[in-house]
Formats: sequence, C-alpha cells, structure tokens
Amino acid sequence: MSVSVLLVDDQPLVRAGLRMILESAPDMTVVGEASGPREASREARSLIPDVVLMDLMGGPAGARAIRGVLEGVRPLGHSVGVLVLGSHALEEHLHGALRAGAIGFLFKDAPPEDLVWAVRVVAGGGAVLPPLLLHRLLDEFVPLLPSNQPQGPAPRDPLSGREREVLRLLARGWSNAEIAAHLFVGSTTVKSHVGSILTKLGLRDRVQAVIHAYETGLVRPGEGHADHRSP
Repeated sequence: MSVSVLLVDDQPLVRAGLRMILESAPDMTVVGEASGPREASREARSLIPDVVLMDLMGGPAGARAIRGVLEGVRPLGHSVGVLVLGSHALEEHLHGALRAGAIGFLFKDAPPEDLVWAVRVVAGGGAVLPPLLLHRLLDEFVPLLPSNQPQGPAPRDPLSGREREVLRLLARGWSNAEIAAHLFVGSTTVKSHVGSILTKLGLRDRVQAVIHAYETGLVRPGEGHADHRSP
C-alpha cells in the first residue's frame, strides 16, 4: 500500500527536495505541503496523510505545531504519525516534540535512504530515533525503572558470545558499519547477527533490542557512543 505524506517546512526548496526523495520510492506519495503550523493542521485534517514530515521548530512553537496536527485529525479516527527533522543544535527540543506526540526524529544530514526508511517505519506505527539520541534518552530513563529483581532463576540467554557483543555495541549506539570495523567482519555479517538477535529474543526492531540490553544489564547507563576505542 502507498504511504501518503504531508510535508511541513517554511522553505519551498527544502519541501521540493524532500518531495523528490520520497516520490522516488514506489510506495510513497506526497499528498500535500504546508509552510507553517496552522496550514499544517488544516492540511492534515483535509488530506488525512499517513505521515506528517515536519521541520522541528525551536522552542514551544514546535510542540504546539505537532499537537495542532494530531488534535486536528484525532476526531477523524485516523492514526497519523509525526516524523520531525532537526539539526544537532535542536536536540534539546526533542523531549518537547516527543511529549507533544511525535514518534520519530531524524537528523537533516541523514542519507536519503534513511529518510525513506524512517517514513515507512512511522507509517507502520513504529518509532524512529537516531542511535545516539536513543542512547541518551535511555541513560535518562533507565535509572527511573524499578530496582526490584524478578524472583526465580534467570532465563537462559539464547545468544552466542558474538551476538551478545554485537547487541552490546548496538545498544551503545554504534552503526552496523562501526560494529563491522570493530569486530573485523563485513557489514553483511553484522546485519545477519542483528537479525538473529531479534529472532532469538522475539524482538521487533533495533529499538526493542537496545531496551532489552539495558533491562538485562548488558549495557549500563553512561557507556557512551563516542568511545569506539574500548568496547
């Protein structure tokens, strides 16, 4: 099925570039464009897209824009996913965007194929966060989890030693290419390991794998992404 997308950005050239990238995919259709929050809310109600791809505005305006879109379509009974695009300088506004209802964030310097992938994930109800930002959010979230441990023997770990190592690096925010270089294997091998990890643990995606690694103690808060010299 085709994924319908509404573009929201105040720069026509940016919207044109995003449209070109998305419409190069056979399952993507850009159904409309908006230059600001009010127009975005109006167009979302009229067009009922699957995904609203929105520039992340700084400050409270960004959160208001996201709420406006979601509140506008809520009475229609249609689920719309909001994916925001931002720069590293706007990371501080990520919390506000997530609280307002966005389920995806992508840096503007991401490759075009990552954008297409992210739109597909959000259209399917999934969440998208760059590994580095996911790692930081988990560092903040994990200390808030209950400290009580379940009773009874721990379940058997189905992962091999190499798969545990891949999962640990993945949870620290490393990309497949970085893991491959660190372990002296090919990216295809790493991709195969990730697929095996998800299957063995019964997980849906990399985000769930990262959460599993934190919950089981494989990775501890504070183990940073940037330090690639010592695993």
